[in-house]
Amino acid sequence: MFIVSLTYRCELSEIEAHLAAHIEYLEQQYTLGHFLASGRKVPRTGGVILADMPSKEALEAVLAEDPFKQHQLADYDVIEFIPTKTNEALSSIRQTL
Repeated sequence: MFIVSLTYRCELSEIEAHLAAHIEYLEQQYTLGHFLASGRKVPRTGGVILADMPSKEALEAVLAEDPFKQHQLADYDVIEFIPTKTNEALSSIRQTL
């Protein structure tokens, strides 16, 4: 499991210009089962993605397809973690060591 933290490198007007393509990219990744949740940071300085991928390398290949990455609009910080404890609503992502 991975948490991806995006931090914008440009003005929001440039983000807005590529937002439709970014949303289409997100939808594709949800359909493929790669992403579990995503959304904007508050304040709007970037976004966060919760991803379920087999490896960091596989995730980085998927992130390379993001229009925000392709246009160098955001920096990406990837954190791998093992969700060993969750509430019942998230029990499907729970893992054991």
